[in-house]
Amino acid sequence: MVMIGKLLRVTRRQLHTIISRDIIKPANPTPSHLQTYNLSEIDLLAEKAYMPLILFYPKNASCSLTAQDKASVLKKSLSQSLTKYHHFAGRLPTRTTPYVDCNDEGIVFLEARNDSRLDAFQLTSAEDGNLDYLFADDMVCYNSPHNRNLVGVQLNHFACGGVGLAISVSHLVGDGCTLGSFMLHWASVARYGSPHHKEVLPLNPHFIHVPRTNSPLSEAPVMNQHLASSTTRVMKKFVFPNSKLSDLKKVVADETNNPTRVEVLTSLLYRTAVAAATTKSGCFKPSYLFMMADVRKHFVDKLPQTTVGNFVSMMMVPTRHESQTSISMLVAEIKKQKLQLKGVQSVEQAAKSMKLVHSKFRNDDLEHLSNGSYASSSLCGMAFGKVDFGWGKPMAKAFAFRSAGRNAFLLMDSTDGDGIEAHVILEKEDMEIFQNDKELLSFCQVNM
Repeated sequence: MVMIGKLLRVTRRQLHTIISRDIIKPANPTPSHLQTYNLSEIDLLAEKAYMPLILFYPKNASCSLTAQDKASVLKKSLSQSLTKYHHFAGRLPTRTTPYVDCNDEGIVFLEARNDSRLDAFQLTSAEDGNLDYLFADDMVCYNSPHNRNLVGVQLNHFACGGVGLAISVSHLVGDGCTLGSFMLHWASVARYGSPHHKEVLPLNPHFIHVPRTNSPLSEAPVMNQHLASSTTRVMKKFVFPNSKLSDLKKVVADETNNPTRVEVLTSLLYRTAVAAATTKSGCFKPSYLFMMADVRKHFVDKLPQTTVGNFVSMMMVPTRHESQTSISMLVAEIKKQKLQLKGVQSVEQAAKSMKLVHSKFRNDDLEHLSNGSYASSSLCGMAFGKVDFGWGKPMAKAFAFRSAGRNAFLLMDSTDGDGIEAHVILEKEDMEIFQNDKELLSFCQVNM
């Protein structure tokens, strides 16, 4: 382990010090027959970006572990977990190579000390960059050409004894479901002390081996090329209690059969964002909602949720006229798009559907796409709030995705389980209008 003395002055009152750096390797060498992990056709379409998740744990009075003990438990269990998720500890041979060399080089594990108390830490200030420094080696958004790590971890110790565990996983080797499965597996190994414990075995990763593709990784993803913008964007979190979501579902129930929480909330967020942009510009402009959907359950032979990789498809909902932005019409279009995802026969078929959307994306009114498109992802149903390493469940969680350079909505189950947290990224002027929308505020609580 390398001891570090890097000191960051985050604000006048908050000091953040990197105190150690380590490389965690699999507890056992990866067998020769598993030393190459081929990326699938869907993986190749994924952005070269990290998924940066942080879980905040308060000091647990019933847990006698010291800060050093917690770090030791995390490192040991991570090493054990990497024997199952062996490709996480590997490297891409080059920036365009379509496979991972599972060479056991390991993943970076940093420890840091923050002089503030966790209960005083502003969890909603990601728009000011107050989460970025909690992650290892700037692994917050788009992959740096100088950083070859697929996964990075940073354990942040707060003055009160609480911790913030930050993990970044490259989108090339998995989606949000993969990240959730890995966190549950790692935490269970930590709690039970072995990856072979009977409680851990059902959480083992499921791999689908795909043939080596001849297609190289692109230097820059299509979505990033068109959507990234230098426009100033901010992120704010809005909380929608289940009782309010039930009221929202009733609004469209007469016109739409059995709408889900995610469908109605995504429609409300998109409708409100488009209305804010219209108010700012003075006229309606054609807009697009891009939604990512987990297709594991849509395969003819359903895939386990522990299936590793990117098993997603993209739905595109265009609104070319203002009359198409009613919540009921948007929900109906989302449901129509979802029906087209069913009956997936193979990874190749799912990738073909993704490529079709990309093709439409390239050819359909590109001049409007930079500011007139909204990307939406839902992590609802993924048990990030249940990740227990032995000192209790997290008090809060967050994704540091502020620098994605686009309009975006990210939905997660609220920490108390009674609703959905919506992390919204919009242009600064649009956000000023969005956060004061009376219809939106009637269904939510807002964290400014």
